[in-house]
Amino acid sequence: MYEKEISLAVIKRLPRYYRYLGELLENDVVRISSKELSEKMQVTASQIRQDLNNFGGFGQQGYGYNVEYLFTEIGKILGLDRKYNVIIIGAGNLGQALANYTDFERRGFLIKGIFDVNPRLEGISIRGNEIRMMETLEDFVKNNSVHIAALTIPKAKAPQVAADLVSWGVKAIWNFAPTDLNLPKDIMVENVHLAESLMRLSYNLKAREEQEREENQ
Repeated sequence: MYEKEISLAVIKRLPRYYRYLGELLENDVVRISSKELSEKMQVTASQIRQDLNNFGGFGQQGYGYNVEYLFTEIGKILGLDRKYNVIIIGAGNLGQALANYTDFERRGFLIKGIFDVNPRLEGISIRGNEIRMMETLEDFVKNNSVHIAALTIPKAKAPQVAADLVSWGVKAIWNFAPTDLNLPKDIMVENVHLAESLMRLSYNLKAREEQEREENQ
């Protein structure tokens, strides 16, 4: 669709553009300039124009961007004009929280199945999805069109479960397990390591405190 390769940094910013534009729509904002958008995004106006020019630009000189049009077009770029069937492996606190998050459906991510090894959870319904046992996972994946599998399981179990899912035809893994997955290159993996995110926050907090101490000396 796009002739040149899009950088990872641009791709990471696209969901933020989409989220901010959605908030503008909710507030009945019709148009916005790159300067105004930059103030919300904390990204320079020049960077915003460069990012969007990767996909055709979408703006008009002297007018800025039509919020609804840009929101729709970025949604298409992100693939949000499609529907994706999602399963969740691991029905603990995090898995249940994901299953209960209604905004996923608004974005086209449809939770189709939740799986766990704990027999005490079997049959419990979460927003219309009954928790199933892991021994039924293979048949479910093979007999349903599963686009994305979310892993909210212990790291010791994640590599084998991910490998099984790939062998059954799943092409995208949303990995919350605190471990790296060694999967074929054509498999898309998005790692969400919560502890690492908290460690980065801790580092930045420590660095700021040290800077403030130096400034106060």
